[in-house]
Amino acid sequence: MLPLEGLLVVALEQAVAAPLCSSRLADGGARVIKIERGEGDFARYYDEAVNGDSAYFVWLNRGKESLTLDIKQPEDAALLERVLAKADVFIQNLKPGAAARAGFGSDDLRKRYPRLITCDVSGYGEDGPYRDMKAYDLLVQAETGLCAVTGNPDAPGRVGVSVCDIAAGMNAFAAILQALYNRERTGEGSGIQVSLFDGMADWMNVPYLYHAYRGAAPKRVGLSHPSLAPYGAFPTSDGKQVVISIQNEREWAKLCRDVLEQPELTADPRFDRPSRRVENRQVLDAIIAEVFARYDRKTLMTRLVETDIACGALNEVSDLAQHPQLRRVTYDAPAGPVEVIAPPPRIVGESVTYRPVPKLGEHTEAIRKEFAA
Repeated sequence: MLPLEGLLVVALEQAVAAPLCSSRLADGGARVIKIERGEGDFARYYDEAVNGDSAYFVWLNRGKESLTLDIKQPEDAALLERVLAKADVFIQNLKPGAAARAGFGSDDLRKRYPRLITCDVSGYGEDGPYRDMKAYDLLVQAETGLCAVTGNPDAPGRVGVSVCDIAAGMNAFAAILQALYNRERTGEGSGIQVSLFDGMADWMNVPYLYHAYRGAAPKRVGLSHPSLAPYGAFPTSDGKQVVISIQNEREWAKLCRDVLEQPELTADPRFDRPSRRVENRQVLDAIIAEVFARYDRKTLMTRLVETDIACGALNEVSDLAQHPQLRRVTYDAPAGPVEVIAPPPRIVGESVTYRPVPKLGEHTEAIRKEFAA
């Protein structure tokens, strides 16, 4: 039996953040009823990359039931009310205020159903001057300063996956689990509010603290690290790149002695402490690059690993697809079976069978019968 079996989650959701949260609850065994408009969650149509299905949608909606409703219509609103009366968790990521205007505001729902846990996912929060701003992932990356610390010295960059949405979804998931545990002790539900902005702002604490306490945020340094050196990617003789990460003096000494074969570098006044290595990064990187370029990537990686130097290959997505450490799972989607990267948690001694991604409105008729007036 999965740990969340027996829980009913109602998700009035779209796009990425809320669906990610509810998908993790579904993976845990919860029954998740996904409420969609007649045209469906617009993430169904982001692309057709997976046999005609959207990559985002098949990733984030396994194990759910799809119920199409128009909650502005009295009959459909009444059905949603009957479902919520039996629900444990309600998740929604409509525009701030939209659920309340339709009669499903979280505060009112918890008054009607005191054991209900509500989770409102928004761009900037339920109040404040940015409350009604549209908040797609790139916009929040830019607003939080993430783009300013991402990229190379010449230009800011966008993190290549939807980190603001993902952070918000995982924050919501964690908060719901806390609320479920709290309900076991108190018998009462909780009201949770999670925003993309707050989630990414939290991740920006280190640059923020540099700004607040040292007067300047770290500068963009590409694949390097603003406060550690050597740290970054170096080319090898076969045109590939290896990344190293030296984080203490013991590792630095090993690199100099056993890989670079220049033990005298540890006493060089340009490199004898972390701050000086950062100040003289360009000179240091040139020394390392000259040595690394003598080896192909496989040989160099073997030498680094044997020397206990933290290293990795600078991979393409095609390399990830063949990575020996990568785990995959398979489940059904509307256009056919899909193989995806496995969810991170593994419970020792347990195996999980993942339920299908629903077709639009696939469960509408059955749910209407189940929750008939």
